[in-house]
Amino acid sequence: MAVTALREEKNSVVIGSNESFSGWTKTFTDPRLCAVIADRLTFGGHIIETGTDSYRLATTCAHAEQQVVM
Repeated sequence: MAVTALREEKNSVVIGSNESFSGWTKTFTDPRLCAVIADRLTFGGHIIETGTDSYRLATTCAHAEQQVVM
């Protein structure tokens, strides 16, 4: 987390995720660590929810389906 702390003091940081904050505990299994990460990333920031599905995930799934059919 030190890298993110140093970076945010000098310039912008952009994080993209298909998971809502409540789902981050799947990746960061320690609840306190997850809370600290979310707190650090959202402090003084802007959260933009696009409400759209992931293009990369849809492409990967379509490709996998084509492989199964062939």
